[in-house]
Amino acid sequence: MTGPESFHEFEHTGWESIPAQYHHAFGALTSQTIISLLDAVKAKKGDKLLDIACGPGYVASAATERGATALGVDFSAAMVAHAQQLHPGIDFREGDAEQLPLRTALFDAAVMNFGILHLSNPEKALLEACRVLRVGGRFAFSVWAKPEATIGFGIVLRAVEAFGEPRVSLPEGPPFFRYSDPEQCVTALLAAGFEAPTLTQVAQVWRLPAGDGLFEAMQESTVRTAGLLRAQKSVALEKIRIAIRAEVEKYARGDFVELPMPALIASAEKPKK
Repeated sequence: MTGPESFHEFEHTGWESIPAQYHHAFGALTSQTIISLLDAVKAKKGDKLLDIACGPGYVASAATERGATALGVDFSAAMVAHAQQLHPGIDFREGDAEQLPLRTALFDAAVMNFGILHLSNPEKALLEACRVLRVGGRFAFSVWAKPEATIGFGIVLRAVEAFGEPRVSLPEGPPFFRYSDPEQCVTALLAAGFEAPTLTQVAQVWRLPAGDGLFEAMQESTVRTAGLLRAQKSVALEKIRIAIRAEVEKYARGDFVELPMPALIASAEKPKK
């Protein structure tokens, strides 16, 4: 298995094994975009909203609190089960973002919170998001800002570059920071059939235990970055850990570190004509 299929399987296998770890390490961080994401699609009472690649279901839950009827879909059965456990009473189902098992023109709004980063064919997922929306419906997705701005990713990538092997053999997926470029977001949304794309930046702070908190979060609660770390030789990995630990000290606040991790939110509308 090679190409997109290999990357799809790599991501799927990874997410099947880490729902609880992801929730613990990233939940409080990735939830910081939710208000802006729902505002971007103008989510309101009575709307039917689709949370694509829903993960632990944070956005679907918040949409429900606004009075929307939310459905969350994720390709990981383990993540769906975790979402159901966290948010009983909300509808979560298995479903692939690149081939949604849903009828056309069914939803008033659709969102994807950091999910586009983990897809083998994000362009196909954007087409699917447009398909399931009603005419005039709105879609929004969030991504990380560039690595020089998202301090946690920047620290890890620099440490791997300096002390490890950044070009290890992993299933190749789309560039992780492709949509950190606003122009790429606009181009992709227009190509998928949306119109009037807009972008906003959301300031976020990742609060982690000092010391090895960042290293452990990346090693235990991610898929692509964890794969990069696992592929390092043991001596190199220890040097990477030490380098990360030293770098995060600049952001120490007592027993914790606070790392700036801004996000971009791209949104657009399905044409009315």
